[in-house]
Amino acid sequence: MASNSPRRSGDSSPSSPLLPYPTSPTARAAPNGPGRLPSLRGAARFLRRTGSRRLMREPSVAVRESAAEHLEERQTDWAYSKPVVVLDVLWNLAFVAVAAAVLAASLAETPAVPLRFWIAGYVLQCLLHVFCVVVEYRRRRRDAPGAGAGAGAQQDDAGDGDDKISIVKHLESGNTMFSFIWWIIGFYWVSAGGLALSEDAPQLYWLSIVFLAFDVFFVVFCVALACVIGIAVCCCLPCIIAILYAVADQEGASEDDINSLSKYKFRTMGDADKLVAGIAAPVGGVMTECGTNPPVEHILSAEDAECCICLCPYEDGVELRELPCNHHFHCTCIEKWLHINATCPLCKFNIIKSNLGSEEV
Repeated sequence: MASNSPRRSGDSSPSSPLLPYPTSPTARAAPNGPGRLPSLRGAARFLRRTGSRRLMREPSVAVRESAAEHLEERQTDWAYSKPVVVLDVLWNLAFVAVAAAVLAASLAETPAVPLRFWIAGYVLQCLLHVFCVVVEYRRRRRDAPGAGAGAGAQQDDAGDGDDKISIVKHLESGNTMFSFIWWIIGFYWVSAGGLALSEDAPQLYWLSIVFLAFDVFFVVFCVALACVIGIAVCCCLPCIIAILYAVADQEGASEDDINSLSKYKFRTMGDADKLVAGIAAPVGGVMTECGTNPPVEHILSAEDAECCICLCPYEDGVELRELPCNHHFHCTCIEKWLHINATCPLCKFNIIKSNLGSEEV
């Protein structure tokens, strides 16, 4: 039976709880970086403000917020992958080795400011960071699906594991905050010593300069990277989804799950069609479900006749997918998204759980 009730792409429906965003080894910009990588949700909040000023429709803003959250979750997984953890540990240990060599070679130097003490503190921060990263990496490996531990053993270790996680997170947070203060202290001592340090203690002076410069470089790099990703999420979300689809593990919906979703063909409505249908309000077009007899149709308003992922209006004859939560998108856009994330980008409705529920019924 044909339906002529207008559909809105921003209607609310059941949503799944958001996943937490734990600390990652790349949260610190450098071995003693003063801060963590800026959150992509900052860009999402900016989108929310711009959306309220009608620069971007609310559903499109919600899709980009979901994409930013998904990227943050992926970032956590990538940050604790074995190659990244090994690189992070080796990088910090290289700083420790260089500092130890310079401290041993500069015993005769007598700087006017305690640069030797500052470098020793820098080394301790690197070692503490390595400890926190290794502990968190081992915990994730132990808790990963298929790790091989029995259910009873996991329950026995749950209490101790939670306490250790809490301690490690507090250590990492304290280390990150202290590294920022320590950087300021080091910068002050190097500035206060002036050029005399380069004559009295050249090795300690230039090692301190290198450590301070590396920290600044990585902070600037991480901020710039976050800005680039944020702009890409805002302005070129289909490209981000295509990259994730190509390089990431496809942990979302299967091909069968996606094919079970309703497929529609969009048809624009001219003035003559509106007169025949007796519609006076602005109409963007009609969605007609494929393979149904009689045809099932849904009229879309002019505002809702666009894809919230690519921000392109629906063209005549284009194929659409409608999710169980009644949100609709271009087939090509939503299928790539669902392959990497089985939830609706607007309301986070899980299509796999929906399919399982319908099969049980």
